[in-house]
Amino acid sequence: MNPTGMDRGESIRAGLLTAHLGRSGGGVYSSVRQFASALVNEPGIEVEVLGPADPSEDLSEWAPLSPRTARRVGPSFFSYAPGLGRSLQAAGLHLVHLHGLWMHPSMASRSFSRKTGLPHIVSPHGMLDPWALRNSGWKKRIASALFENANLESARCLHALNRAEETAIREYGLKNPVCVIPNGIDFPAEDLAAPALPWWAKAAPEVRTLLYLGRLHPKKGLPRLLAAWSLLDTSIRERWRLLIAGWEEQGHQTALRQMAAKYRIEDSITFPGPLFGEDKRAAYYHCDGFILPSLSEGLPVAVLEAWAAGKPVIMTPECNLPEGFQAEAAISIYPTEESIHAGLANFLTMEDSERKRMGANGLALARERYSWPSIAAEMAAVYRWVAGNGPKPPSVNLP
Repeated sequence: MNPTGMDRGESIRAGLLTAHLGRSGGGVYSSVRQFASALVNEPGIEVEVLGPADPSEDLSEWAPLSPRTARRVGPSFFSYAPGLGRSLQAAGLHLVHLHGLWMHPSMASRSFSRKTGLPHIVSPHGMLDPWALRNSGWKKRIASALFENANLESARCLHALNRAEETAIREYGLKNPVCVIPNGIDFPAEDLAAPALPWWAKAAPEVRTLLYLGRLHPKKGLPRLLAAWSLLDTSIRERWRLLIAGWEEQGHQTALRQMAAKYRIEDSITFPGPLFGEDKRAAYYHCDGFILPSLSEGLPVAVLEAWAAGKPVIMTPECNLPEGFQAEAAISIYPTEESIHAGLANFLTMEDSERKRMGANGLALARERYSWPSIAAEMAAVYRWVAGNGPKPPSVNLP
């Protein structure tokens, strides 16, 4: 049975629904935007992007797509947009693909499917992982009972970024079909000119840079990173700077600055704030390594970006990229002060040639496994199957 009432061969009109249409959405915003850009080139797929937004929000980076927006009202953490349901109804969709959980778009997704009988797909983006469920757990238990469980259980298919997330989905108790498809990455053009040396490197260009780039949030493990950095020999810190770039959440940057002052390591740590566009490209290009000591991730775009720039990585198993360790593109650390310190001491004292070899391994891995066009093709096959216009693709696992 065709749940959409479409004719076989008709183009599928897919709505990508997200609470994060702006840069404050971090990795979810980046992955959905890049996925949408790749999906528009997939034959037989028409793409609409929808979500809550403030009137002042800059949506130009979605070009050539123009998101359909509904005005956000009330607390930003819930992204309530009373006009979102009308936007979904007006878009002429055959299916909705929701990205993220615990916010008003989940209610809109479930309501759309219930009213129209059309299918929806849900990508939790790591938000069902055990750590994520424990974080603000009481709020999520309330949201689960009120709307999220119904939204998840009624989804025609769930999307996991990797096998670890598929396991988390099953452990949550969900019996839906699950497609396992990773995030992807945009690769810099090979003929692109090198970016200018950033301001933070001009003062001391001989000092190497270890980069963190992402949300400044407790789950990223940054307090443990600072504690571990303080344990390094002074001679190492004199040759390296730790660049912690990103946008602040919950006053976390202030707390990190206070920690750096307490440990007396502020001279070797730079907080440049959020980096976008050419500033972001320059950070990846001019750094000598990337670190993500996270306690919980779905599949971190920042690590893929580092590999796409040919940079070696230090990361936790919680980043859910074990292939990086297997390919010798990353050093494994656990999210503890002692383990991070050991990983730092190893990485910061190894030969430059060894770090470059790791970076080259990462670039090869990213090109082989995380190309957006191939990922868009895999998801398009899931859309056709969900819409009744194609067979079950290999990426889909039944319960």
